[in-house]
Amino acid sequence: MAAFDVRSGEKTSVVADPAGRAETTAADALVVFLAEEGVGHGVAADVDRASGGLVARLAAAGELTGRRNECVPLFVLPGVQAAQVLFCGVGKADRVDAGVLFRAAATAARHLAGRPRSTVAFAAERSWPAAHLEQAVAGSLAGMVGQDLHRAEKRRTAFGTTTWVGADAAAVATGAALGAGVNLARRLVNMSPDELYPDSFAQEAAAVAARSGLEIEVWDEERLARERCAAILAVGRGSSRPPRLVLLRHRGGGGAAPALALVGKGVTFDSGGLSLKPSESMLTMKCDMAGGAAMLAAIATIATLKIPVDVVAAIGLVENMTGPAAYKLGDVITARSGTTIEIHNTDAEGRVVLADVLDVVRGLGPARIVDAATLTGACMVALGHDVAGLFTNDQNCCDAVAAAARAVGERVWQLPMDPEYDEQIASDVADIKNVGDGRWGGAITAAKFLERFVGGIPWTHVDIAGPAFAEKPRPWTDGGATGCMVRPMVELARSLAR
Repeated sequence: MAAFDVRSGEKTSVVADPAGRAETTAADALVVFLAEEGVGHGVAADVDRASGGLVARLAAAGELTGRRNECVPLFVLPGVQAAQVLFCGVGKADRVDAGVLFRAAATAARHLAGRPRSTVAFAAERSWPAAHLEQAVAGSLAGMVGQDLHRAEKRRTAFGTTTWVGADAAAVATGAALGAGVNLARRLVNMSPDELYPDSFAQEAAAVAARSGLEIEVWDEERLARERCAAILAVGRGSSRPPRLVLLRHRGGGGAAPALALVGKGVTFDSGGLSLKPSESMLTMKCDMAGGAAMLAAIATIATLKIPVDVVAAIGLVENMTGPAAYKLGDVITARSGTTIEIHNTDAEGRVVLADVLDVVRGLGPARIVDAATLTGACMVALGHDVAGLFTNDQNCCDAVAAAARAVGERVWQLPMDPEYDEQIASDVADIKNVGDGRWGGAITAAKFLERFVGGIPWTHVDIAGPAFAEKPRPWTDGGATGCMVRPMVELARSLAR
């Protein structure tokens, strides 16, 4: 049994019962996953037999369809020990994968977490591969948490104990660690910007590092100045809260240099600076540090799972505000690498911050770099709310990131990085400018800007502006932070260790 934080100060115990049977498990609620093909095999068939065929009759009557994310509760089901059985649909059986199971388990958990429950059991199909079971367990933890951090009366309550019946104990433990990582990222993003600012984020990172066994360095404004991180300092000038850079290390592989560097944008609030956002666009800008939260949660989970690979994570933390010292349109900033940047839009600040962070990481000599950032609205225009954009200077690196995302059920799509786009960020007065020419290809020109600072190291940029924050609920999640890119980055590290 292991206890995992699902929300600050709130824990759930996650247990595997490999030899257990769904119908004989006593619990406040039992979750049974049901495919559209009906109850002919697996756990659903076992429960149907125990009930004397009642489940099959309900399915035949159209009361249980197995459609994805359909939840149907049955109370006091004959022959079943649990007080309630919740049937959760997974769609067509031949299309069930890790992503389907993550969302299905999260949907079921979200349904049941609407009131306090001491014990909830999830029935795992013995045919599921361990990789699918891990993601289902992660989803069950994510589903019991909402964005209501400051509500006196919570909409979601974590279960006292979550038992996975018929499930391998090692896979359950791994899945629970993944779910805890997702919820860590979600909690940080859902915190109010008055709670989470550069220094308090750094303090959160230090606490996470202590729990996870990570090494940590925090660069304050004096260290940033000594390190010539003028780009980070420029963006942070308009705030009364000075910037920070957080470096975390997991030494799991014993190598001379990191096999993987994770870089996160950590703009804890983005007003747009002097290029001020309208109120409706600014309301959710506490989420502009979602890339940083994802990379912190990912390396913490990598350390928790003791994955045998060397990983470094770097997070640039600023507030982009409008104070009297705020950086201005027309300013020319000399980044740490020596590249000069002409500022044409202070609301294109994330790439300016990452310019210095990427240069710091480049100096550590990693084999590959992956950054995650809520970087551009243009990526949302191109791909919508559910798909992250991928941009790369190395196809093998990008393919590995895409494969890791697919393996855990997160959606990504690669966009082009043709050399012609470089012309759009050329400046007449500096080496480059921080936006392209006009509206067109904005996600690509932002990526081309970042490419200037990786020094030829294999690199993939993940623009998570769409999937990082849900403005309205889905069956599997309340609105707010989603924790996207935590599970893919852990999977990427695992793939490098194989």
